[in-house]
This record gives sequence, C-alpha cells and structure tokens, in this order.
Amino acid sequence: MRSIQSRLTLLFFSITLAAVGVVYFYVAPSLETNLRNQRLSALAVSAAQFSGPLQHALGSSVSKPVVDRQVRQAADRASLRVTLLGISRGTLGLATYTIADSQAVGGVSKLRFGVAEAAARTSHSATGTEAGPGGQVGEAAQPLFFRNKPARVAVFSAPLTDVASNGALIRRRIQEAGAIALLLAILAGYAVSRALSLRVKRLEQTAGRVAAGDFSARFPVDSEDELGQLARALDDMQHQLAELDNARKQFIATASHELRTPIFSLGGFLELIQDEELDDETRRQFVGQVRQQVDRLGQLATGLLDLSRLEAGSLELRPERTDLSELAKAVASEFIPALSRHSSHLRLQLPRGPISTVCDPERVAQIMRILIDNALTHTPEGTDIQVIASRQNGAVRMAVRDFGPGLKPGALGRIFEPFYSTDGVQGSGLGLTIARELAERMKGTLQVESRSGATTFTLDLGP
Repeated sequence: MRSIQSRLTLLFFSITLAAVGVVYFYVAPSLETNLRNQRLSALAVSAAQFSGPLQHALGSSVSKPVVDRQVRQAADRASLRVTLLGISRGTLGLATYTIADSQAVGGVSKLRFGVAEAAARTSHSATGTEAGPGGQVGEAAQPLFFRNKPARVAVFSAPLTDVASNGALIRRRIQEAGAIALLLAILAGYAVSRALSLRVKRLEQTAGRVAAGDFSARFPVDSEDELGQLARALDDMQHQLAELDNARKQFIATASHELRTPIFSLGGFLELIQDEELDDETRRQFVGQVRQQVDRLGQLATGLLDLSRLEAGSLELRPERTDLSELAKAVASEFIPALSRHSSHLRLQLPRGPISTVCDPERVAQIMRILIDNALTHTPEGTDIQVIASRQNGAVRMAVRDFGPGLKPGALGRIFEPFYSTDGVQGSGLGLTIARELAERMKGTLQVESRSGATTFTLDLGP
C-alpha cells in the first residue's frame, strides 16, 4: 500500500463503495418510505371520497344487512377493503369494535386498526400501517359523525406488499449496479493509477540519470497537467545543472591551467637558479621572476578563495551608513606608490557634500581597488585615471575611468568572465568577476562602457 498505484486504486474503490452504501442505506429506504406515504395519502383520499354513503348506516334503526351492503358498496367503489368500526366510551376509555367488513370476518380479528382509535379520539382522519397475515397493511381511518360527534369510523385498507416488493427490487438493483460500479472503479483506478505511476517512474528514472551525471537525459513533458508542469520544471532544472556543470568543468580546467603556468615557471626558474655558474645579475633577475610568479600565485589563491565564498553564499556583508566620498579618498591614497611607478595621475571628481548610503564599506573599497588596479594593469604607462562619485535619482554611483586605448571589439561581453584577459597581461583574471559578484550581493550593479580613449566601470548602489 506504499505505492501511488495501490493507493489510488483503493481510493477509487472506497469512494465508489461509499457512494453505493449511501444509495443503499439512505436513498433506497427514503424512496420506499416515499412510496409508502404516497399509498397512505391515496388511501386517505379514497376514505374521504367514498365514506360519505356510510353515513346512512348510522343509527340503531339500520339493520345489519343494510350496513353490510353499504360497506360492500363503498369497498367496490374504492376497490379497497372497507371496515366499519363502532366507538365505545366506557370506564376503560375509548375503544373501537368491528361492526362490518367488506371481507371475511376471520381476517378482521388479526388486525387491530389502531388508526380507528386515533381518528375517533381526534375527530380527524388518520393514516398508518400495521402487520397483517400477508405483510404490512396500509390503513386510512375516516370518522363518521352523528349529532356532531364521532359515532363510527370507516377504515379503508390495502396491503403494501407491492411497496415492499418494489423496495426489495430497488435494493437488489442497487446491489447489482453497485457490484458493477465497484468492479469498474477497481479497473478504472488501476488504469489511471498505473498511467500516473508510469509517468512518475519515467521522471524518477530520468532524475536518476541526471543525478548520476548524465545531463543529456530529458524529462518527458507529455501533458499540461501537474505532472507535465513538474516535468517541465525538472527539465529546466536539468538545463541549469548542465550549464552549471559545464561552467564548473570549464572553471576547473581554466583554474588548473592558470595555476599550472606559474608553478611550471617557478620550477624552471629554480632549476636555473641552482646553476652554480650563474652570475649574480642573472640570478637576481631570476629571483625577481620567481617573486612575480609567487605574487601571481597569491593573487590566484586569494581570488579563487573569494570567488568560492561568493558562489557558496558564505561571504558575510556588514552594511552600515557610509560616506562614499571619504571612502574614495582613502582608497585613492593607497595607490600613490603604484601611480608613481606607472607615471599616472588619479583625479577625484567628488561633490562638495558627503554622499551617504548604506553599504558594506570594506566590500565597496575592494571593488574600487579592483577597478583601479585593473586600470593600471591594462593601460600604458602615463595613462590617467579618474574616480567619480555622484548621486542620481536617489541612487549613488561610483565610477572608475581610464583614458587608455579602450577594450577590443567583442571583449565587452566577456570582460566579467573568470580568467578572461584582453591583452595577455599577467594577472589572476578574477578581479572583475569578484567585483561584479560583490556588487550583486549588495543589490547593486557593475557595468562597463568602452570606446577609443576611455573605458568606464560604473558601480550603482541603492540609496
């Protein structure tokens, strides 16, 4: 019973069984009761319609044969059994007794005619049933008045065997139809649940292939129902996983290549440095090259660590109210030695008042360092750099502009990719990737515009 197929089949069976039970135990008895009430209502109408002539049978001067003839005539006209009962009011209370009956007297003694007493007591017609020799009998009692007082009661009766037989027939038909419905419910439930379970099984098999690394597997979208929507969502997820897997493989391959290059270079320089015949000047040059490669490895390791923390979502931000003008001045002062070596000048274009916003000052400073370092690395010596801070439409903007030759055609679409470099300059190739990730983590954007003679990286943050 753990499978969907078994549960759905049982559900179909249970619902059908409940419906058949409701029809059998509620609808059928109600229908039989309605049929019985209809027969009693018809008896009451006949009693009111054909009891009028029996008024002539009242009085002590009417002979017994006349009374019997009046009762038989009323029975013939109504096509019912008619019994005329007298009323006695003794010390034991009100009671009725039989005066005449349209049928044999032997059958009368077995009927009590309780409705006659009810009609005599209330002076109104009454209906009811009682058990007779052949089954239930329906009765309608009509009081007959003498001097404005009930003197006799005429009871019109008929057997209710047809009502009972109709009720039994209805129950039998319900049982037969219920058995067929239960069989069809089992077959339909099995067919529907099997179709659903097969669709779920296909999704499960495809998910297993994707989990095993087969990203060529496709989830079958064979309908527009809930399972079809689930399959479409899983298929979209499979495409995203495939793209992430390709990006991961490409990242690992590129990272491995980027790490292998300085490591092999370090090994080669160390072998050359071990040469005893190497002069001091050449040895110093090789040591400088080793230092550059070590610096490059350090940048790669730091960049990979920062990028992995960003992608894992483990980098914690500490937002606070920050004056970006003061932050720009502080970061620019850090690059005075590098600007001097590069024979470049950095100009700050800041408004007179403070530019205050809520951000992580350390991460904004990291983005500015990456952009300024990128401008120094990828422009010729003597290229000036400009840092601009402003506020536009409630948002703050920081821009770093260099007046170099600009980016090559086609580089704008890949400038933020990991390890991408436009000119083969030594570096980790991760700085701009990290800068954009940091900007997005702070609900901001980092964009680039480039033309011949100027390249501008713009960081937009919220108010």
